[in-house]
Amino acid sequence: MQRRQFLAATAAFPVTAQDRRPNVIVILADDMGYNDVGFQGAKDIPTPHLDSIAKTGVRFTNGYVSHPFCSPTRAGLLTGRYQQRFGHENNPRYDPADAVSGLPLDQVTLPQVLQSAGYKTGIAGKWHLGATPAHHPLRRGFDEHFGFIGGGHDYFQANGPEEKREYFIPIERDGKPAPAGDYLTDAFSREACAFIRRHREHPFFLYVAYNTPHTPLQPADKYLARAGHIKDELRRKYAAMVMALDDGVGKILATLRETNLDSGTIIFFMSDNGGPVGINGSDNSPLRNSKGTVYEGGIRVPFAVRWPGRIMPAVYHHPVISLDVFPTAAALAGAKLPKNLQIDGVDLLPHLTGAKQEAPHKYLHWRWGGGPSWAIRDGRYKLVKPPVNSGKTDLELFDLTNDIGETKDISDSHPKIVSELRQVHENWNRELIPPRFESPQPAAKKKKA
Repeated sequence: MQRRQFLAATAAFPVTAQDRRPNVIVILADDMGYNDVGFQGAKDIPTPHLDSIAKTGVRFTNGYVSHPFCSPTRAGLLTGRYQQRFGHENNPRYDPADAVSGLPLDQVTLPQVLQSAGYKTGIAGKWHLGATPAHHPLRRGFDEHFGFIGGGHDYFQANGPEEKREYFIPIERDGKPAPAGDYLTDAFSREACAFIRRHREHPFFLYVAYNTPHTPLQPADKYLARAGHIKDELRRKYAAMVMALDDGVGKILATLRETNLDSGTIIFFMSDNGGPVGINGSDNSPLRNSKGTVYEGGIRVPFAVRWPGRIMPAVYHHPVISLDVFPTAAALAGAKLPKNLQIDGVDLLPHLTGAKQEAPHKYLHWRWGGGPSWAIRDGRYKLVKPPVNSGKTDLELFDLTNDIGETKDISDSHPKIVSELRQVHENWNRELIPPRFESPQPAAKKKKA
């Protein structure tokens, strides 16, 4: 990347007392495929508002999350740490009495750090980081909350069969049941815009954690009508839900313009993991595999950041990761990072403004399920321990610069690189702890009498 690609305003660093600290918005999609937005190449799903974030900001071609499925990624995003350091390596079960399944209470969250710096903090959407009162967003740094506590939700109703209660728990506003009053995706967009208007005079952090396009595939008719050009029914429903998310992002952007906060707000957008291909109609091409694996299709995601006037439009090719949001936001807010907790993310702004030319990370790591499957990437090469159910036992090495689809294992011809990356991974792995809880198993279907 050339320095001339970026030209930040000279006042961007440091943020002075005379220059209001920027608002921070994190927009997270749920189970979105790598190739399912226009700025990633999608032709069948129009996403003009998400595309505008990438077009007027920075699009990361090597943007990653720290885990291949939902809750662990969210734990890493909100702590800036590899979640395996504190045992959050699986999805917590929905149980308001389970004090273990969830983001450990000794971990410091991004909203807590920004609260301490005087920011107003709010969340609209999915939590999925523990269901006890102590794990509630209002106890983890958020001043305001609208959404649901579990890992998914019906998009139209808040009551249903007991065996699926997690998807029918009441939508909450600040700890009390509150009807969504709209199609759920639209409700989250509405609440995000309302939060911006309420706090327009004060620096704020807003986490918009959409559950779309995660199953159940329940598009509202108004969005489904716009996807009529797609013949495949699964893909058509999925596309309609992506359009709903994109419309919501458009409303958020419009609200920032209306409140004169556009240039004073940095926005991060990404998906929480790759698409579960074959399940929700997503498309991860040209990447290999899907959600739940440490191949690129599980962990490389659409990823962009926008801050008008401070970060000029560009494409950034060095690998970055969702863990980087935490220290970047903290630096912009002038907030202190938590003591005695290793932050694995890095402040991206010096890299995006050209102040630093080197890659933000020497290595990126992933570990799934306590260690049966893992991966490590340096700038060019990626070493993968395939999952147990793949039938493969040997390590695989890929040259991602020339083989983004991980189609050719080159481990036999590069034994030294395999050995070096394996050693780095083993050193990292020794710093971690085992998973504190296991992902819930699907409820067994009752046999007919």
